[in-house]
Amino acid sequence: MKLNYQRTFLVGLAFMSIVSFWQIYDNIIPLILENTFKLSSSMTGLVMGLDNILAIILLPVFGWLSDKTNTKIGRRMPYILFGTLVTAVGFVALLFAAGAEQLAWFMTILCIVLVAASTYRSAAVALMPDVTMKPLRSKANAVINLMGAIGGALVLGATPILVPEGSDNYYPIFITLAVFMIISVAILYFTVKEPKAVAEMRKESAEYGIDEISDDFEASGEKIKMEPAVRKSFLLILVSIFLWFMGYNAVTSGFTRYAENIWGHGVGNASLILLSANIAAIISFIPVGILATKIGRKKAILIGVAMLTVAFSASLLFVDFSPLMFVFFALAGAAWAFINVNSYPMVVEMSKGPNIGKYTGYYYFFSMTAQSITPFLSGVLVDNTTAGWRTLFPYGALFVALSFITMLFVKHGDSRPEAPKSKLEAFDVED
Repeated sequence: MKLNYQRTFLVGLAFMSIVSFWQIYDNIIPLILENTFKLSSSMTGLVMGLDNILAIILLPVFGWLSDKTNTKIGRRMPYILFGTLVTAVGFVALLFAAGAEQLAWFMTILCIVLVAASTYRSAAVALMPDVTMKPLRSKANAVINLMGAIGGALVLGATPILVPEGSDNYYPIFITLAVFMIISVAILYFTVKEPKAVAEMRKESAEYGIDEISDDFEASGEKIKMEPAVRKSFLLILVSIFLWFMGYNAVTSGFTRYAENIWGHGVGNASLILLSANIAAIISFIPVGILATKIGRKKAILIGVAMLTVAFSASLLFVDFSPLMFVFFALAGAAWAFINVNSYPMVVEMSKGPNIGKYTGYYYFFSMTAQSITPFLSGVLVDNTTAGWRTLFPYGALFVALSFITMLFVKHGDSRPEAPKSKLEAFDVED
């Protein structure tokens, strides 16, 4: 039982385009809202939470719809192609509205972009478990997250070049991003034939005796039920996901403004610090996926949560900019790799073949609910406390630490390997 790394890397191109988009979105859209349209921190946070509010509604819906879709190019691919194209083109159009200082037009186009992004995010993520056997999903998710981190690192590295210190001309970085997204998904479409890959996965699962229900099961009218003990773990991990996203997203979405207000640094220098987190994650993803096969997904997540709490807590020590911030953001990036590589596979481990998209929607419902609340809530603290932006890291550390407690009680979601069919297969290390 071995992971098809080539196919997994290609599947990861969709996630790479998603992460690169959200990296630029989180870094630059708040600056446009505050500097061009003169919105307060709390109002900027409210707008920045809009994508997550829409995602709460739309991601489960489009995840479920993609489960029910049946086309010649697959269940997920139509959503991936349409969503990527509209998102990329609409994102560039935002700058025309910003240049004209038309807030109403800017918000209208922004809503179109966010809806388009929501149409394909669940489908793009669900494609990985669609084509990967259950015991291999932590390894596969490590590859997917590696691709996402590479995409994030590329756009972060390009930002200081395309947006020099002191510049507010964002056309070069937005156009570069749009082209990058479209090319990435085009390569995926022409190299991975979704229906064939799904059929191969189900055939291999059947050979290993792995429980992977086909689409025909749900079509028969039978219900796929979850045992009470599994449901308890399922709810607890969703709560954990909510809590660590409350902490992590507050810091990452607010950091460019933190650097600008506390240190006097622009988006270019702040992006370099964030880049250290991405580089650390890139280095960590594959080793974390392998480690999870030895110690289990839950233990790996707990290690990551502890590391992230330390990283955010240590950042409180720096009243002024220090090169050590690169070290602690690198620690945060590695910690996020431990968490992300294993949390989504734990969720879909409790699903069956026909409803992977729906369970992906559950994952995003909780993560996006957190991300819709936390920019506004952290912004309220900034606007209404004497500490101002210095509340950002304590806020993030608190929520991440709470997720450690809830995660302790999760008892399901670690894949159990099937007995190898031959002695040679015993040399493979699985989840």
